[in-house]
Amino acid sequence: MQTTKRALFLVNPNARRGREPVEPVLERLKVGGLDVMVEPFEALPEIARDVVRLRERADLVIVCGGDGTVSSAAVAVMESGLPMGIMPMGTANDLARTLNIPMDLVEAAGVIADGHARKVDVGTVNGHAFFNVASIGLSTELAQSLDPQTKKRWGRLGYAIAASRVLTKVRPFKATITEKGDTIRVSTYQIAVGNGRHYGGGNVVEETAEIDDGHLDLYSLELSNVWKLALMMRSFRSGRHGAWNEVRTARCVEFDIETDRPRPVNTDGEIVTQTPAHFKVHPAAISVFAPPAAAGGSVGSGSTVAA
Repeated sequence: MQTTKRALFLVNPNARRGREPVEPVLERLKVGGLDVMVEPFEALPEIARDVVRLRERADLVIVCGGDGTVSSAAVAVMESGLPMGIMPMGTANDLARTLNIPMDLVEAAGVIADGHARKVDVGTVNGHAFFNVASIGLSTELAQSLDPQTKKRWGRLGYAIAASRVLTKVRPFKATITEKGDTIRVSTYQIAVGNGRHYGGGNVVEETAEIDDGHLDLYSLELSNVWKLALMMRSFRSGRHGAWNEVRTARCVEFDIETDRPRPVNTDGEIVTQTPAHFKVHPAAISVFAPPAAAGGSVGSGSTVAA
């Protein structure tokens, strides 16, 4: 006999869409057979503590917020063994884009209520989780220069505003990349390690990358002139940037990166650690509610969790 599922609904009112009314969302979840417990939080460290504290009272976790918020919940959700729903309330919402979760919040609630769960990989760097990409260099400086007010007011346009400031002063740095015991020394503007498919508001980690393929995709941006990025942007949107001579690529399950001095690491839009950095993939680590894969598209490890 089907029983009502208990959902822990974690909402971040500071997210870009966090102050949108959630009543229609809660009603859609209720109609779908979920008993929802709403738990607001103000700071990212709270979310993992809430999952640990309340997991015995829940059958699934619903995280409301942007990519950084969802990633902040990942380790605690992994340890709880509970499936996770995503309400895309951030700026870029790249994880929702990767999983074809609707940006309309009521429709996203419907996906959770439908109960189709897909096993996805989780990447970690120095023990901190990420779903989309972790990076050192250019995008980290971009994240540091993008103040919350600009991000909240301008949304994705805020990234372009911040990028124009960063590009005028960014400089390359020295790094060593170790893969399967082999080490290479590079001069680079950015090293990015992707776990999912989309990042940075719609860029693609690598043309064939999927969030359930069991490996990480690395690229290193080894340009002689950073302004050449303007010519390369279309290839980053399609994931074909590896065709450029200035872009080094690699695919593995673990990477180690050391830099000339400790440098911050950005995971899904949040600065969480610094180099030296150990990257690792955790295959099929979390079940996430998502629409079934389209016929002819990529097929993940799917199952149905009764709601």
